[in-house]
Amino acid sequence: MNASIPQRLGPCDAAALSELETLCFSAPWKLDQIKSALRLPHFIAYGIKFQGVLHAYIALAHIADELEVLNLATHPTVRRAGLARSLLRHTFDEALRLGVKRIILEVRIGNTPARNLYTSFGMTQIGVRQHYYADTGEDALVLHKVLEKKPS
Repeated sequence: MNASIPQRLGPCDAAALSELETLCFSAPWKLDQIKSALRLPHFIAYGIKFQGVLHAYIALAHIADELEVLNLATHPTVRRAGLARSLLRHTFDEALRLGVKRIILEVRIGNTPARNLYTSFGMTQIGVRQHYYADTGEDALVLHKVLEKKPS
């Protein structure tokens, strides 16, 4: 599968985003939460679609000069096809364009594929949130990356 260009998701994508959430997470956001989030000025979501079907997305909160990755999900049938990497690359490019100085996120301590992906983007651990995930009690690693503007 060739990764297409990530596109900004809007309210019309809420149902598709909700479906993907349900497939990918044990404690997915509810449709109403997604609809509300997509109306917030600081909430950003990018997705990758094939033939009109959402296959992967990243949800972000942009506050001042920081960007927080809230969720990153890829449909189980197309994992390991580079979609999450494409979304993260796009996010890092957009972060620089928006003047973001730092990207931060939490990741399950046991989610080795996600941790490896984030590490490949230069993200480093700055903390641990013990028992962060309510569904399992699993700890979360707090990762971040300080961004530097690319030379013109």
